[in-house]
Amino acid sequence: MHGIGVITMAEVRRFKNRAQAGKLLAKALGVYAHQPDAVVLALPRGGVPVAFAVAMTLDLELDILLVRKLGLPYQPEYAIGAVGSGGVRVLQPGVPGLLGVTQEQVDAITARELLEIERRTRLYRGGRAQPVLAGRTVIIVDDGIATGSTMLAAVQVARGHDARRVVVAAPVAPPDTLAALEAVADEVVCLAAPPHFRAVSQWYETFDQTSDEEVQDLLAMAWRSGADRTPRMQP
Repeated sequence: MHGIGVITMAEVRRFKNRAQAGKLLAKALGVYAHQPDAVVLALPRGGVPVAFAVAMTLDLELDILLVRKLGLPYQPEYAIGAVGSGGVRVLQPGVPGLLGVTQEQVDAITARELLEIERRTRLYRGGRAQPVLAGRTVIIVDDGIATGSTMLAAVQVARGHDARRVVVAAPVAPPDTLAALEAVADEVVCLAAPPHFRAVSQWYETFDQTSDEEVQDLLAMAWRSGADRTPRMQP
């Protein structure tokens, strides 16, 4: 059964930073606190500080799910799709063909982003094995959702690993994107769904780029904290 929870902008305006947004998001996800079968999966890089606050507040395991946006060749910030581990690729309707993008360009962008996923996997995980998702509640967290293509790919990756329940969680996203995600996730939790949405950054007072070092530090703290209590796949 699908469900969506949204707190209006009258209650939550601009977030101070990702950490504060994560603490507020944790309150909305309170039903999952201390559940041994639940795991919080962050979408690096910006989703990691948010997910760290969620996982630490709710006493849940934290890990990462590597998914990369596919951007227009001449305007990389404009998403035409996303790719995730295991070869999952999600494309916006009309791609290839949209705005003159060819199949060859889509394939080249996909190959480049898959290489980046491999690089980040080595950088963030080292030799640490992937968490087992089969039969578990997977809470996928990002710092905000724009087109939804990256989160959609993440949901498909979690489904591909036989997650029992997939929860999409983010501080802010446009209403139409949330509606699309509700069709594929078991639950969507979002603190704000402003109708006049331009970019995730506009809903944060501080929205500095999250560095690889910050991601590594937060994951190391989480993995030392005892929140990691579940079996893992072989590296």
